[in-house]
Amino acid sequence: MALKNHLGINDSAELARMEEKISKAKAVKLYECSIIEDFEVGKFSGLAKIHKFLFEELYDFAGEVRTVNIAKGNFRFAPVMYLVAALKHIERTKEIL
Repeated sequence: MALKNHLGINDSAELARMEEKISKAKAVKLYECSIIEDFEVGKFSGLAKIHKFLFEELYDFAGEVRTVNIAKGNFRFAPVMYLVAALKHIERTKEIL
């Protein structure tokens, strides 16, 4: 079963293909139009804006902190119970160049 999405796709493989197609096109736009330059590096707010930009055409939760556990195939994303702590860690981590 596929994640609930704006496209009404129920097949996980088809949703994965559309997600890849849409998010790759949006990623190119993010850089080519210098949109990424407006996002704060190393902060959750910046990551949330990137996530929203890439996935807002597909998912209601784009750019939001998840409240449920999700997986794609055999890959499980960070469990919700650890997610807030992981995001706080990102906020404390300095960008290394």
